[in-house]
Amino acid sequence: MAEISDIAVIGGGINGCGIARDAAGRGYSVHLCEMGDLGGATSSASTKLIHGGLRYLEYYEFRLVRESLEEREILWRMAPHLVEPLRFVLPHHRGLRPAWMLRLGLFLYDHIGGRKLLAPTKTLDLSRDPAGEPLKPGLFRLGFEYSDCRVDDARLVVATARDAAARGATISTRTKLVDAWRSLEGWRLELENVRDGSRRTIGARMVVDAAGPWVGDVLTERLHARPRAGVRLVQGSHVVTRRLFDHDRCYIFQNADGRVIFAIPYAGDFTLIGTTDRDYVGDPADVHASEAEIDYLLAAAGDHFRKPIDRDDVAWSYSGVRPLYDDGASEARAATRDYVFETDDAVATAPLVAVYGGKLTTYRRLAEAAMDEIERRLGRRGEAWTETAPLPGGDFAIADRDRLIADLAAAHPEIADEARRLIGAYGADAAKIFADGAGRRIGAHLSEAEIAWMMREEWAETADDVLWRRSKLGLRTSTEERAALEIHMAARRAGGG
Repeated sequence: MAEISDIAVIGGGINGCGIARDAAGRGYSVHLCEMGDLGGATSSASTKLIHGGLRYLEYYEFRLVRESLEEREILWRMAPHLVEPLRFVLPHHRGLRPAWMLRLGLFLYDHIGGRKLLAPTKTLDLSRDPAGEPLKPGLFRLGFEYSDCRVDDARLVVATARDAAARGATISTRTKLVDAWRSLEGWRLELENVRDGSRRTIGARMVVDAAGPWVGDVLTERLHARPRAGVRLVQGSHVVTRRLFDHDRCYIFQNADGRVIFAIPYAGDFTLIGTTDRDYVGDPADVHASEAEIDYLLAAAGDHFRKPIDRDDVAWSYSGVRPLYDDGASEARAATRDYVFETDDAVATAPLVAVYGGKLTTYRRLAEAAMDEIERRLGRRGEAWTETAPLPGGDFAIADRDRLIADLAAAHPEIADEARRLIGAYGADAAKIFADGAGRRIGAHLSEAEIAWMMREEWAETADDVLWRRSKLGLRTSTEERAALEIHMAARRAGGG
């Protein structure tokens, strides 16, 4: 007899994993299937921010901004290893948004979201403040500094999936939904293991389509539903360059075309610049930063910084496709980032919920809202619980982060140079990973113990899983080191490790 779960979740991005975690914690049986790696598409292609979305105020998205601002400190407490506060510098550019508008927006930003831990906005004289030194001389004098947070987006997905699994959810990666049928007995879903092509059938009382940019395709081609609205695919691209400035603050720049871009210190030696907004047509799996987008981002940043920026400064570029609800906005940058659910109860005993849109910042709230839809159909099992529950590795106080780094370095001198990165990735779990030592180095930055943990506990199967999603060590890994990692991982798989 086929396995039967209460809920089948299609998609292992942040929304799918968030829903699986919340549902499992309330006592539902959950089976999540993801056709690739966890967070392998949109969820690992963000600007790496937990933020309110200052620019969304211009589009009167007040509820979305308020909810996002409320979530910043909740997520910081849930995952103090993955989330860190940042200070953003917003220079006032004459001829663009007036200073009174920026002040009003930042006043709202400070006060509508229940800020308690993050520092408030302040005004800067950029002719005197060190934040003005990397900028073009004479271009800016007035600036504003405000708070938001950074996050390791792909690791947030993995941590959420780990917690879902710890609470009983089944997480099946490299598993594709091929077809589905519904009847008075519920859903039957045919799944394919993309590694070897084998297939199996599972049952579910309800399906949640959280397939991200594939949400529409899954609805029509796999679940045989008729969506009432469309999905608007909006491409956002980023470039990572050499480090453009020495201080640890970030910039948000206004451009003459009305867009804004960020310049954020990244991975120690780099600067992250993004993002673009343009409609996307094609297979989301094929998305990449176009030459025009790279040129746009470099030119937009170059309009503000004192030192020239060119293609030789680019270490990496990446792109993702946001699956936004098609609200008819005339421009991609104006389309709502809010989340929307579409429900289908054509067969009452086999209900369906599809998830559109959403932001990394609000994934926990999205999951709670999805649970409202699930409970209406499957009955109530438990109370909302995720607001105060830490993610794996996050069960320590925010103030203890530096102590954990020092303790790890002292306990394991052989990885002392990696201690800050390791605590930033694993938090309190780092002590478990290296309890028996680090083992042999695989390249300059990875150890046998860390790789074993990624493969055993985090569903990592390929070098890209390790280098670009479980870490960003791809920025520092040579071709030879990558080859050594692939050989090591193949040996572990062959040995059953």
